[in-house]
Amino acid sequence: MSYNIAVLSGDHIGPEVMAEARKVLDAVAVSEGFTLNYTEALIGGAAIDATDGPLPDETLKLCKESDAVFLGSVGGPEWDHLSPEQRPEVGGLLAARKALELYANLRPFKLYPELVANCPLNFRGAEPNVDILTVRELTGGIYFGEPKSLTEEEGSDTMVYRKPEVERILKVGFDAASHRSRRVCSVDKSNVLRSSMLWRGIAKDMGERHPEIELTHMYVDNVAMQLILNPGQFDVIVTGNLFGDILSGESDLSGGGENRRHFGNG
Repeated sequence: MSYNIAVLSGDHIGPEVMAEARKVLDAVAVSEGFTLNYTEALIGGAAIDATDGPLPDETLKLCKESDAVFLGSVGGPEWDHLSPEQRPEVGGLLAARKALELYANLRPFKLYPELVANCPLNFRGAEPNVDILTVRELTGGIYFGEPKSLTEEEGSDTMVYRKPEVERILKVGFDAASHRSRRVCSVDKSNVLRSSMLWRGIAKDMGERHPEIELTHMYVDNVAMQLILNPGQFDVIVTGNLFGDILSGESDLSGGGENRRHFGNG
């Protein structure tokens, strides 16, 4: 078996990390008996410097024709003077996610016994059991909602979620939970945000259709606190783009490692 991998090393530390990560992939390929064919392409600041655009057409074409995309970090202060649409993060990373329909970001966090002593959290003598999967919606919400505007006096973004977007990401979370501890925590801010009111209603409907899964709802600010106080209470967390970005980063404190995986229709 052979797989074609698009390698987008990105900017700054990206190529250095990617070189080491490829060694890991190569070792797995040897161990499991398959081969990997790598093709390098530009994205982000490196693409801007070489082609004047953060996501060249040939890069996107390569991604669509490959079996998987291996992506490094993008961005840096030297490109911050550009318009938002031309910056590496928005014009490169976010645009690639949207074009490839990578709507689900799976971010697992597990605290290994060997790393408990190095964890900054105080478990008060209890045996920690931290094994969390955060399912972050990746192609909707405030990062992509229109209209947007930026002037010297005002900046605005729009948070929009539509029913099909919410349903498909919740389905990913429920499916994942069915292979774990069968618990889903749907995270929102439905006491004030209309988009979250829609989210919670759809989550409740899905929970009724899947009685084998224990569904709970929690406000995002409470989850931020609970991840520090008692991270072991969570199994699968499903949430929107912005909330998932922040919460999964916070979970690094309670987990011993992270591995990100994106998937969707692309």
